[in-house]
Amino acid sequence: MADLPKTPLLDTVDTPQDLRKLAPAQLRQLADELRAETISAVGSTGGHLGSGLGVVELTVAIHYVFNTPDDRLIWDVGHQCYPHKILTGRRDRIRTIRQGGGLSGFTKRSESEYDPFGAAHSSTSISAALGFAIANKLNEAPGKAIAVIGDGAMSAGMAYEAMNNAEAAGNRLVVILNDNDMSIAPPVGGLSAYLARLISSSEYLGLRELAKRFTRKLSRRLTVAAGKAEEFARGMATGGTLFEELGFYYVGPIDGHNLEHLIPVLENVRDSEQGPILIHVVTKKGKGYAPAEAAADKYHGVQKFDVITGAQAKAPPGPPAYTKVFADALLAEAERDPAVCAITAAMPSGTGLDKFQATFPDRTFDVGIAEQHAVTFAAGLAAQGMRPFCAIYSTFLQRAYDQVVHDVAIQNLPVRFAIDRAGLVGADGATHAGSFDVTYLASLPNFVVMAAADEVELVHMTHTAALHDSGPIALRYPRGNGVGLELPKVPERLEIGKGRVVREGKKVAILSLGTRLAEALKAADTLEAKGLSTTVADLRFAKPLDEDLIRRLLTTHEVAVTIEEGAIGGLGAHVLTLASDTGLIDAGLKLRTMRLPDAFQDQDKPEKQYDEAGLNAANIVDTVLKALRYNEAELADGVRA
Repeated sequence: MADLPKTPLLDTVDTPQDLRKLAPAQLRQLADELRAETISAVGSTGGHLGSGLGVVELTVAIHYVFNTPDDRLIWDVGHQCYPHKILTGRRDRIRTIRQGGGLSGFTKRSESEYDPFGAAHSSTSISAALGFAIANKLNEAPGKAIAVIGDGAMSAGMAYEAMNNAEAAGNRLVVILNDNDMSIAPPVGGLSAYLARLISSSEYLGLRELAKRFTRKLSRRLTVAAGKAEEFARGMATGGTLFEELGFYYVGPIDGHNLEHLIPVLENVRDSEQGPILIHVVTKKGKGYAPAEAAADKYHGVQKFDVITGAQAKAPPGPPAYTKVFADALLAEAERDPAVCAITAAMPSGTGLDKFQATFPDRTFDVGIAEQHAVTFAAGLAAQGMRPFCAIYSTFLQRAYDQVVHDVAIQNLPVRFAIDRAGLVGADGATHAGSFDVTYLASLPNFVVMAAADEVELVHMTHTAALHDSGPIALRYPRGNGVGLELPKVPERLEIGKGRVVREGKKVAILSLGTRLAEALKAADTLEAKGLSTTVADLRFAKPLDEDLIRRLLTTHEVAVTIEEGAIGGLGAHVLTLASDTGLIDAGLKLRTMRLPDAFQDQDKPEKQYDEAGLNAANIVDTVLKALRYNEAELADGVRA
């Protein structure tokens, strides 16, 4: 007799309270349905896939065992949270993820009570969970804090800083190490699962406490010896010595896809008076979807894809991405100069350095998720005569700002910062936007800060940075593709602090920094059509400013507008300061600055984000007309043109 089809379970689960009504024997089916729903949703929207598939069973088990949201569940980085969102009342919106007006691709406090802490940068979960746990302890409130952190995120020092201070949280803090790359302990199997259940059980922990009381009555030497014997035995069996040294009670490793192993261990930990506890689970990224299992790196973040074949939608052919242009240009510099080397913080493919690494493995350094170390390491290389390029996303370089100031700028060391993802980044939203780098770098003495207007300029700036030896230098460039210009066969060394006039006019001056240059040129066309002769300048440098060019433009045009893809405090602020210091403002200068709004913008398509920010051609035209106090009717009549 054929098996009858199973009644779908996921349709009956809207929140974890519904999940907890299921029998343990039903959880396997629910996990399978949750995995299928995740694959289907990401197939239709694109987004992060492999990491979420790897934690399906873990997500089910945590919400089944712990009393979320009263027990606070914090996902490190958060790109693995799609199954979590489906189980916490957001399944009906999961196909809006990473889209304008839709769900965030990461955890977000304003989105759900089940997201107690927003995360999109790595290695913050243990610190945050410790904060929740200690707050509950101080307030004598119930509730545990559970941090789920991947083995990659454990490469960042912040995770260990938090663990080093976690002892005071006691059993209110649970850390789950999701090991999905290379196990740091013996292979997972029936024996390790048995050991994990045993050492997390109340019987074992009770005997352990009894033994501690007994050994306290012995001499100090015997007490120390007994403690070392248990530590050695447990370390031999489980591999948890490192975490024990940091004050955690270690449980694991266990199979993160076996619910029969996970559930009893989590229940033991939930009910334990021992703590803090670290549970080591071993999972497979992309689990349950063959294309993702076979190519975990390519299926970490995906475009829309065919669920049956796994084939991802391909973008239409076009100009090369800025990241590729930089990577090729840097490779050319390294071929010319053996002192050129490259550093990335766990993003070799994201920054294009994987190609560099394939050609120059001895001159490529992936330091893991450790931006602070990356910057100081680069400073040491520079101090010893190398020409290091530190390629880091703008949003991630923020994590190393003290090192940029103290270890690079103060010592005036020639570290070259290649700042990818400058400006707004689209679907990743506010957490990954490169909004602040011009502001936080151009305020530093000794720094040179460049912004590429197009792919040709990026080639020139990479070459300029490679040859620059008199201090730190940064070049910024956006996510996405260039404008389609033919790349130069021989790069040009730019004169530091000198911009260029792209279009000459008489009445209006647009001073652009970065890739808003294309919009500035469109605006100039519109203004010319209205009878307003317009100059467009690509300043190239936010620091040092081309003071001669800026003074000329400000004193020979009736109105000047600066435009940049950055927050307040950047180019516009520096030009205003120059105008103030030189008395130009006293002469009645009409100067307007256009920049990103003083707000964190949610995810959307980049072009829509820039429309929302007011940084397109139409906004430039409107800014000019308002500064001149012109209106469309007067321009149409030719009264003031």
